[in-house]
Amino acid sequence: MKKQAAFSGIILVGLGVYFFANQLHSSFANLFQDWPALLMILGAALIGQAYSAREYQHLFPGIILFGFGLHILLVHWFKQWPNHIGVFFFIIAIAFFISSRKVKSGLGQSIFFLALAFIMLFSEQFQPLFYIVETGIASIWKFWPLGLILAGIYILLVKRK
Repeated sequence: MKKQAAFSGIILVGLGVYFFANQLHSSFANLFQDWPALLMILGAALIGQAYSAREYQHLFPGIILFGFGLHILLVHWFKQWPNHIGVFFFIIAIAFFISSRKVKSGLGQSIFFLALAFIMLFSEQFQPLFYIVETGIASIWKFWPLGLILAGIYILLVKRK
């Protein structure tokens, strides 16, 4: 980090708000008095540093920390918020996608983690499809020796010429 003004400033402001909210003892401020808020402060500082100093390698970890902290806070605030491992993979996919726009790498990883998050979050809805694919693969697997036979015939007849 060459220029740390944004990082240090955001850390100090975030920690100041964090501890001042603790001093107020209000019910709303108590929502932010847990370790996920510290993750969000550190993530926001890394994101601010990435954009202010054009050090975009800090963008990925900043988005990860901010997203994980936000997810954990939202799980505590809203009972409807999905408390599923797939949400973490979705946050990782978002981090790869946003950082790939600036760093010019990581788009493939973003698509991979997005597909993984989609499968994990909605696997119950796709259960009949998974059953069809599983039975199809199982029935094809019975005939794998035919592949050996066809490969042998190909080598014997076609490769001879």
